Amino acid sequence: MIRNIVQILLLIFLLQSCNQNNNKVTHKHTNDLIHETSPYLLQHAHNPVNWQAWKPEVLERAQKEDKPLLISIGYAACHWCHVMERECFEDEEVAQMMNENFINIKIDREERPDVDQIYMDAIQLMSGNGGWPLNIVALPDGRPFWGATYVPKDNWIKSLEQLTKLYKEDKNRVVQYANDLSNGINAINLVENNTDSGVYSLDQLEAAVTKWSQYFDNFLGGYKRAPKFMMPNNWDFLLHYATTQSKPELMKQVNTTLTRMAYGGIYDHVGGGFSRYAVDTTWHVPHFEKMLYDNGQLTSLYAKTYAVTKNELYKKVVEETIGFVKEELLDESGGFYSSLDADSLNENGELEEGAYYVWTKEELTRLLGVDFNVFQDYYNINSYGFWESDNYVLIRDKGETEIAQKHGISITELHDKMKKALQVLEKERSKRAKPRLDDKILTSWNGLMLKGLVDAYRYLGKEEYLTLALDNARFLEEEMIKKDHSLFRNHKEGKSNINAFLEDYATVIEAYLALYEVTFEDKWLEHSKSLLDYAQIHFLDDSSGMFFYTSDEDASLIRRSIETNDNVISASNSIMAKNLLKFHKLYPEEGYGDIAVRMLKNVQLNFDTSAQGYANWLHVVLYENQNFYEVAVVGENYKAMGKEIGKSYMPNSILVGSKKEGPIELLKNRDVEGETLVYVCIEGTCKLPVTTSKGALEQIKSFSE
Repeated sequence: MIRNIVQILLLIFLLQSCNQNNNKVTHKHTNDLIHETSPYLLQHAHNPVNWQAWKPEVLERAQKEDKPLLISIGYAACHWCHVMERECFEDEEVAQMMNENFINIKIDREERPDVDQIYMDAIQLMSGNGGWPLNIVALPDGRPFWGATYVPKDNWIKSLEQLTKLYKEDKNRVVQYANDLSNGINAINLVENNTDSGVYSLDQLEAAVTKWSQYFDNFLGGYKRAPKFMMPNNWDFLLHYATTQSKPELMKQVNTTLTRMAYGGIYDHVGGGFSRYAVDTTWHVPHFEKMLYDNGQLTSLYAKTYAVTKNELYKKVVEETIGFVKEELLDESGGFYSSLDADSLNENGELEEGAYYVWTKEELTRLLGVDFNVFQDYYNINSYGFWESDNYVLIRDKGETEIAQKHGISITELHDKMKKALQVLEKERSKRAKPRLDDKILTSWNGLMLKGLVDAYRYLGKEEYLTLALDNARFLEEEMIKKDHSLFRNHKEGKSNINAFLEDYATVIEAYLALYEVTFEDKWLEHSKSLLDYAQIHFLDDSSGMFFYTSDEDASLIRRSIETNDNVISASNSIMAKNLLKFHKLYPEEGYGDIAVRMLKNVQLNFDTSAQGYANWLHVVLYENQNFYEVAVVGENYKAMGKEIGKSYMPNSILVGSKKEGPIELLKNRDVEGETLVYVCIEGTCKLPVTTSKGALEQIKSFSE
């Protein structure tokens, strides 16, 4: 009996072993990227190309072997990166050509933005445009001499053959071109030290914004162009400017833009959250990848604009966007993942852009039944909402009153029907293959999301958002901050690596300072200041007064970049300038304000012609030309009083608080037994204290009149 049982158990074990062996995925090729953690690099770990990650020893090997570098840069959610991989990098013929003649390096631009910046500047100098995948051929020391974005297989082979021949037969010419190009790459990054001028004035700012406003799309929001990127820092500044300088036309443009983006297909009406950009002028068809950095910044923007307008649509967008981030991008550690891919498997098992998100009319009719007629009016299941191949992307363009009246129902009934319909679609969509997840955790993008959560809590008041913010802040504290107050850039599978860049410091400093303002917990202020002081020591360029993108602790590249242009993410230097101005209000003896003003003067000559490209810098212009309020709350009820004051949108202010004395001068010698007092100050000079939030807000209003 026992023998039979043993035989049966042995048979089961053998069958399981066979099944495991049969299920084991085997790969014909494996390269050095198998040792990396980046999902993008791991996607290429089984290419026949002998890819390696960017490391000093790889460049040393290239110089020893006198082989040019072939550097290919992309990211996990990049559609055309996947296309080029299928057509070129998975091809044996292409791989043989690349392996024989080049040292091949794959870079995740999100892990190594320092390298990406340099080569993006290079290709823009060479061709006038850029994008990803970004493919560069460079000398063994990293100086580029050729570049392209997406290239089909035949053209790719021809290009590499010509470059190989040129490098072998006319190397001097290649070196001369690389020298000239490197000089150009360095020249466009120079920042002149402007010591003569005063700070940009409000009159100058008004003229610059007037010129900027010529590009507004007054009907559809955003700008008169396609594709349309959301550019949250543009509308964030215009919100600040419109509210503090009484510019109703600009406020109207902010509202038009935020409403149209929320109505558009760029916003996921079923699951919440925004895609990266729209390919058209109506915000209809997105490039379907969803990035953490967009959703973090847009959470901030919509929360602030809700504080000003009390528009329920903006509140809904904040709630649903945080819901999406929590559902799809939140790691159990409290960190946030980077992105969801644009591509997902369609019903035929093939990767297709947008397959997860789009609907056919037949599907919607079947799923929604009697509510389809209302739904098709609400979300334009018609020629306006049609995309391609029988697919529709949900988009709104009508007010709810108009639709409710047409169908003879109340607004409440309309809301109920649409809520129910979207729940049906969400359940149906959950059966589809999800887009691929990039589960690396980047410090700077987490800083942006943390700031978004803080702003959502500040202006919407939901405790859940503060809980998420504190979990994320502690994750950054425990996993990304080193003992010397430096930062890691990247976290994956429990390990942090890569030294952080200036954008990591800038965004976390800003987020921690904002978190202090809603919690009054001293440690967040202390962390923020420690990171600021570290950055000042290791990133500040004494000659220009700007901050380098890379630390002096890191290996040098062909250029030590200085980032000044505000793009989809604000320039690290503009965020630092704002941080420094705010810290000056708290620590006036430290010299932070002098650094910030010097930085502003160095870039302000660009504002006349390109205000939108320096939108985040323009906050500093307003800080310097308007009253900036330091609001100190001291006493037993300091947290509740601070929360009440913080609900009001006051971009030109900083809020501090303590039960008795705090760690900064503004909080010393101000406590009175049995009282909770609010002090409204400018540069440390305060009005008489008041005992209510209403009284404090009235004092701020009277200061500005």
